Amino acid sequence: MPGPTWDADTIVARYDEVRAHTETLAAPLSPEDQTVQSMPDVSPTKWHRAHVTWFFETFVLAQHEPSFTPFQDQYWFLFNSYYEGVGPRYARAERGHITRPGAHDVGLYRADVDARVRDLVTTLDGGSLEKLAPTIELGFHHEQQHQELLLMDIKHVLSVNPLQPVYAGTPLAPSAPDALGWVDVEGGLVEVGHRGGGFGFDNELPLHQQWLEQYRLADRLVTNGEWLDFMADRGYERHELWLSDGWGKVRDEGWRAPFYWREVDGVWFEHTLSGTRPVDPGLPVSHVSHYEADAYATWAGKRLPTEGEWEHAVVADGQVEPSPEAANLADRTTFHPRPAGPATGHLRQVFGDCWEWTSSAYLAYPGYHPPAGAIGEYNGKFMSGQMVLRGGCALTPPGHARLSYRNFFPPGSRWALSGVRLADGGARR
Repeated sequence: MPGPTWDADTIVARYDEVRAHTETLAAPLSPEDQTVQSMPDVSPTKWHRAHVTWFFETFVLAQHEPSFTPFQDQYWFLFNSYYEGVGPRYARAERGHITRPGAHDVGLYRADVDARVRDLVTTLDGGSLEKLAPTIELGFHHEQQHQELLLMDIKHVLSVNPLQPVYAGTPLAPSAPDALGWVDVEGGLVEVGHRGGGFGFDNELPLHQQWLEQYRLADRLVTNGEWLDFMADRGYERHELWLSDGWGKVRDEGWRAPFYWREVDGVWFEHTLSGTRPVDPGLPVSHVSHYEADAYATWAGKRLPTEGEWEHAVVADGQVEPSPEAANLADRTTFHPRPAGPATGHLRQVFGDCWEWTSSAYLAYPGYHPPAGAIGEYNGKFMSGQMVLRGGCALTPPGHARLSYRNFFPPGSRWALSGVRLADGGARR
């Protein structure tokens, strides 16, 4: 699909749309909610709101606004995430210590930068705007990433509150899983990576070829009900199912169920953004690590797909673009994965519901080169010790999921909205 033509009016309209969506997501939260950091992986809501603003101030205004001065000198230090080329930054694990600026003051910061970006965009000549547009578009997608993270993070913040507060949304009626089906995929020499025409992060490039043996993918995600069977068969107690590092996590951290599950009087409950309720057997299992996904696949006699297999299977199945009807993305009703829906003979839940773990390490594609300057720190420097996830989730914003998107987390991460799709045939580890 061709990308948009970035004239001034289009940029301003898209800018306002993306920025407003962040504020809509933060609206149900009190200033106190927005300040809490419940673990090192979580950032406070107001930090997310400020950091994405810092991005536009740093990479758009500072580079192009005449007589630029920062909104507040210390904000560059407080709200830089990991850009060493920009300067020092506040420790990630201590972001919850920042009681000031408060949520209201962060709103003033956002409003100031928004007004200045609009003024800049509408006053630049066509050639200057054309050069700046890719950085602004990157800022849109960067903010969308943080919109998803904002929801994942506040989910954990609210989960540790004994009052069990609800963020928003209404749960669906309980459901039952249907039988797991399989979709056969021819292998061969296939293309993997961003195909051009629209936005893509640098880590999705270059488009390249991979050889795949014939394989098949499960037609839907693994469900809570199936995960309960894994638990009942002592899945968290059998070392032979686990990768060595994963078994170490099980023992060191006492894993016995997915991240947001807890057992009360023999009944398993799951915390969600729309409340804490009994585990629904028909919903996709979520908030499991790569280690857990791999152990489940081993227990089931299957494996996880490689990211190349995932991408090629989706292309072969005719689902190159997310379908608004079929993809559970930006779910504002439940803020949670949904049941797979009736079997169709095609892959279900490809885009949305849960990010899907693959067996692929997050590494550079052949011929990859990071962009020059601080922007080049965006993806490339994290290509070590991480695993790739594909497909998007129920919290992924509109227009942000795509076929070639490579999300990545450490294999022990559980707080992200991640799930499991099984593979079979082809190359085994």
